[in-house]
Amino acid sequence: MIPVAEARQRILAGVTPLPAEIVPVTESVGRVLARPATARRTQPWADLSAMDGYAVRVADVPDIPTTLRLAGEIRAGGSAGTPLPPGACQRIFTGAPVPEGADAIVIQEDTETVGDGVVIKERPQRGRHIRRAGNDFVAGTELMPAGHLVRARDVGLLSAMNLPWLSVHRRPRVAILSTGDEIVLPGEPIGENQLVSANGPALSALVRVAGGEPLQLGIAGDSTEELGASADGALGTDLLLTTGGASVGAHDLVQDVLVAKGLTLDFWRIAMRPGKPLMFGRLRGIPVLGLPGNPVSAQVCAMLFVMPLLRAMQGLPPDLPMATARLGGDLDENDRREDYLRAELRRDADGPVATPLATQDSAQLSAFSRANCLIVRPPFDKQRSAGETVPILRFDDGLLGL
Repeated sequence: MIPVAEARQRILAGVTPLPAEIVPVTESVGRVLARPATARRTQPWADLSAMDGYAVRVADVPDIPTTLRLAGEIRAGGSAGTPLPPGACQRIFTGAPVPEGADAIVIQEDTETVGDGVVIKERPQRGRHIRRAGNDFVAGTELMPAGHLVRARDVGLLSAMNLPWLSVHRRPRVAILSTGDEIVLPGEPIGENQLVSANGPALSALVRVAGGEPLQLGIAGDSTEELGASADGALGTDLLLTTGGASVGAHDLVQDVLVAKGLTLDFWRIAMRPGKPLMFGRLRGIPVLGLPGNPVSAQVCAMLFVMPLLRAMQGLPPDLPMATARLGGDLDENDRREDYLRAELRRDADGPVATPLATQDSAQLSAFSRANCLIVRPPFDKQRSAGETVPILRFDDGLLGL
């Protein structure tokens, strides 16, 4: 068995971001920039009014109240026209260009219209309520680097930069193959000794949240012919995930079948709990991860190994959301395997507290669903008492989808 850190290092070795493709800015959320995003225009493109009111010259209002002659109006989208005449003001609306000569805006609440004049009741301040040209960004400025994950709030900025199209890394295409005579798809007739497949749908959801495109290859029974035919469906994808059949039982055929198809096996056992029987290799250049059949084990392994791999394929750092918390209960000493305890994370007056769930059964999905973090225990970790600080892996929805 190899350590978890070594397994992750070997899985990520040599991984480079997938090629770039062009997408509309409106469809860029969750994509990773392959090229920097550089502004194609200046924002604002001119000095603009930030309020509805009157454009004035501060020198024309030595005292208050002062009456200025009204010399027209400027609307958003219109032209500032001629310079502001001395002793005059111009009606101006939010977003309208400030006329040459004006150096302040007096909001309409601080004025009163009298005949063809405007009474200024509040002393203006130079630059007040004016958005200066380029105070947001200037044409030619790189505002997002390559490798930036586009968030929903970024789309407005990218659009304002006048970027209708973006160069992003292609989404990883991930083939998912569930194996075993004992499992059926949700909604299908269930035999007396069968169970409903959770791994395929769960991994598909995780791949989508991670920015990939899942391709379900269905369920292959425990026969070399069926497994081989199903595995052929992964050709042309960027990653093959299998679940079940990678251990050493008489009916665990996945490894042998894939090796016969050309799999170069790297490793197939890891010193961790849950998820010891995890297989990794390459099949005709395609990375292959053989995940355990137990659903909790499969999802924990997907978090630790599949998620970093998918991030690296999209040009993101393969980091996991590690943190620390105080332990919410006592723990016995650990054995030689790195342990990932499902736990509930809450916050009290002194900070985050992670309490291990009473059950750690790798087949209990209901308990796993209640968890929102994993307590990470190194091999041979000593006995721990409630209140001690321990490392945790958070279930951040935006990163892990769990």
